[in-house]
Amino acid sequence: MEPVRTLVVWCRDWPVLALDRPVGEPIAVVHANRVVATSASARVSGVEVGLRRREAQRRCPDVSIVERDIDREARVFDRVVAVLDDIAPRLEITRPGVCSIPTRGPSRYFGGDTAVADRVRATVGAQLDDPSACGVGIADGPFPATLAAQRSLARPGAPPMVIAAGASASFVAPMPVSVLANPGPCSLEFVDVLGRLGLARLSDLAAIGSADMLDRFGWEGALAHRLARGLDARAMSMRRPPEDLSLSIELDPPLVRVDQAAFVGKSLADDFTAALSSRGLAALRVLISVHTTGGAAIERMWRDEGALSAVAVAQRIRWQLDGWLSRPGAVSRGGICRIEIHPDDVGAAVGRQEGLWGGSDDNEDRARRAAARLQTMVGANAVRVPERSGGRGAHEQMRLIPIDSIDRAAQGPWSTGRPWPGSIDGPQPTIVCEPAWPADVVDRSGETVTISGRGALSAIPSKLSVQRSPWSEVVGWAGPWLIDERWWDPLAQRRRARMQMLTADGVGRLLALEAGRWWVEAIYD
Repeated sequence: MEPVRTLVVWCRDWPVLALDRPVGEPIAVVHANRVVATSASARVSGVEVGLRRREAQRRCPDVSIVERDIDREARVFDRVVAVLDDIAPRLEITRPGVCSIPTRGPSRYFGGDTAVADRVRATVGAQLDDPSACGVGIADGPFPATLAAQRSLARPGAPPMVIAAGASASFVAPMPVSVLANPGPCSLEFVDVLGRLGLARLSDLAAIGSADMLDRFGWEGALAHRLARGLDARAMSMRRPPEDLSLSIELDPPLVRVDQAAFVGKSLADDFTAALSSRGLAALRVLISVHTTGGAAIERMWRDEGALSAVAVAQRIRWQLDGWLSRPGAVSRGGICRIEIHPDDVGAAVGRQEGLWGGSDDNEDRARRAAARLQTMVGANAVRVPERSGGRGAHEQMRLIPIDSIDRAAQGPWSTGRPWPGSIDGPQPTIVCEPAWPADVVDRSGETVTISGRGALSAIPSKLSVQRSPWSEVVGWAGPWLIDERWWDPLAQRRRARMQMLTADGVGRLLALEAGRWWVEAIYD
């Protein structure tokens, strides 16, 4: 099947644009302690995608660090998508900041691909604080059109880039194979293998036989070969969804709160994917329709790189409801009375492959499903797991983040790697006091033990009291270790000294002296 002429809207740095911050402010959006998007001014200062939070702050001390909020991004992007309803009756949203439109109908109506591209560019740009951040591209298929939209941003004024019909293969040929992973659907590991095999550009990959790619790399190799030839993984279609696979639910009484409607949507998404699975199918693209008692309706087409799971469908229902109800006057149009899910494109459900040395990841997969279901019920930020984040203090080296912020399968065993400069060597304490507990350390005469700026003790520690508890005799100690943090910032500067102390009851503690006060930061149990 020939690829469908497709228009793609690519909003550069959408996680930053969705914040509605002033243009020119240095901003870095982080996810799982890594930078995922930056503003233009932050990039000028050297802040790049993939940097750790502390490295981004080191390169640009004035940068504003903001945790990523995917729900906010989807809610704000709904404003952009809404203005395109008059140009194309049905859009396909890949993720917040990226959407696509089949151009056959709009191009005939507006007078050609260039005319519709210019109209979309002007319409979307008017909704953004920085109109130059909107890229528009048209090509044969979503993948070449996405590359065209990205490349259009490199030109002055970000004019749309229209690739002539039949020229998509020659357009993508000189592209590096890295585009198969971003914005393409392939994994970084697969792209790395291609690079080590000497395949630097898509033209090199396209020169290999499709059967050879399938035999060597399986379905991912066949997919990459299609993309390298200017084709697409699957063509867009305007056919009506198959009614026998559609599901809907009537809401009585109608709902006006997002959390209530999203909870119902999660149940509908579970039933929807279960019905497809029973027939050996998986949803590749879904149409979600929301109807209100006032006769209003909103439809959105959603897709992802791969099959949409029950959690993914439920998440997109919530995004659509959140965007709809956040519009001015939405409540006056009535409550939500019906939610419908239509599978616009389906494929064979792929099974889970056994490990190379036998066994499977059943336990891990069940754990991920359980965590995903719990997140949907109690909120995305309510289910958290520890992640190493660096730092010198015990309470700084670990933080709790949402479980979907990390790839637990790829994380592997926790390892500190190279120690953080100025941190206490192992073994690590087992109990972290957060916040730190006040303590008193005295010498034999009962005077408080102090530490000079050069690290000299005023006396040998003799007794320790934690939170005004009875005194315990100090039978061993190590240190002190001096720490002078952020000495270049008068407001954030901290000077501390740490010591390890062992008392007669057999308990080891990590203590810190700051501003003349002793604190217990952690306990060695």
